[in-house]
This record gives sequence, structure tokens and C-alpha cells, in this order.
Amino acid sequence: MRAAAGPDPLAGREVPFRGGGFRPGARRWVAPVLFVVIIALIEAGTRSGWISDLTLPKPSDVFATLVDLARSGLLWKHLGPSLGRLVVGASLGAGAGILVGLAIGLFTLARAGLVPLVAALFPIPKIALLPLFVIWFGIDETSKYALIAFGTFTPTVVATYGAVDAVDRGLIRMGQSFGLRWLSIVRKIVLPGALPGILSGLRVSLAIAIILLVAAEMLGAEYGIGAYILEAGALYDLEKLFAGVTVLSVLGLVVSFLIGRVERLLLGWRG
Repeated sequence: MRAAAGPDPLAGREVPFRGGGFRPGARRWVAPVLFVVIIALIEAGTRSGWISDLTLPKPSDVFATLVDLARSGLLWKHLGPSLGRLVVGASLGAGAGILVGLAIGLFTLARAGLVPLVAALFPIPKIALLPLFVIWFGIDETSKYALIAFGTFTPTVVATYGAVDAVDRGLIRMGQSFGLRWLSIVRKIVLPGALPGILSGLRVSLAIAIILLVAAEMLGAEYGIGAYILEAGALYDLEKLFAGVTVLSVLGLVVSFLIGRVERLLLGWRG
């Protein structure tokens, strides 16, 4: 006869999931280390002559230029108008885009009428419309707001109604089976389920807004990061040019950080 098997030593032991539950781990030190390594390599390459000064300036010279800009106050003269244009234009475009995207995702009639319109507008290069906006709104701030808003609007619409479509229909049917009203289902099921996709879309939309901000400021703006970069490029002053590009990169990091904070605040229920 076969002997009875003893107790399984693995019984009751929790087996860790190798994928980590698909939860991104916090490795905040990786990005700063990678950034420092890249800057150090460029600095070493430019000082040794392996990288030509006509191609890339020394990062130390770019940093010194940024310090001089901040001390002279010229940095804030350019940064202030750019931030104002970005906030106004992106707020208008993203706000309208979220509303239209929700309407498309929730109402059949809106989907039938607006999806083809958005699909026709989305591929149009928004920078190419800058002369048209100048004709319509003039060369002052209104045309810049309009360009940034329009460029932010279409990707936000697409991201929003795509996020609504991705909400689990089983949860919606469950809410209906419990007798929840339409508005309660939207507020308690659809909006929380779509929020991660909407915020992810905002990351892309705001990056586009920064690009369009620079383009708008290169046409008829006395102050602004785009105007500063255009002036530095015309003079072939690489230190000032890369200083302006660095400011834009930092601005993009700040925007991404703020969206990340909003995600942690609103999406804490995901665990």
C-alpha cells in the first residue's frame, strides 16, 4: 500500500505575484541619477572636444546663463507671460474637451454628430493654423489663447470619450440592477472609472499646449519663452537657446508632477 503523504510544507504560504500586481514601484532615485549621468557625459564630451561647441554648449555654461537670467530678472519677464498664456489657453481647451468628450461618451446623438467632426479636426497640424488665428483674432493675446485652446481641445476630447468607453459595462449593469438612477451611475461609476484615462490624456494635451505656446510666442510676442528662444536662435547663441529649452523642459516636468499629484489625490481608491 502507498504511504500517506505528509503535510505539504507549502500549504498556507502566500505566493507572491511576480508582476507585483502591475503596480508601478516608487524608484525616485532612478530619474535624477540618469539625468546627472547624461549631463556629466555631455559636459565631459564638450570639454574634451569630442562634442563640438557648435553642436552642443557645455551644460555648465547653460546653467550659468540661467543663473544670469534669473538674477537680471529677464527670466521672470519671459516666464510670467508664458505661464499666463499656458494656463488660460490650456484651461479653456482642456475644460471644453472634457465636457465634449463626456457628452460623446454618454449620449448617442452627440457621438453620432461629434465623433466625425473631431476625427476631421484632430489630424490638422495646429501650428499651421496660427496665421489663420492671427487673421481672426489679431496678433495680440487672443490668438495665442485660441491656438493653445484648440490644440488642447481635440486630444482631450478623444482621451475623454475613450476613457468613458473603457469603463466596465458590467459595473454599469450592476448599478442598473440595484436601481440606481442614470445620474448616480454617471457620478458613482462612470466618472471614477474614466478618470484615470482622462488624466492620462491631459498629460498628452498639456505637452501639446507647451509646444503650441512656443509656436505662438514666436510670432508677434515681445516677451515669452518662445520669443526668447527665437531671439537666441537668430543670434546663434547656443547657451541662451538651450537655456530656453531647459526652461521648457522644467515646465513640462512641473506639469507632469502636478498631474501626478492630482492622480494620487483623486485615484487613491485604486490602492
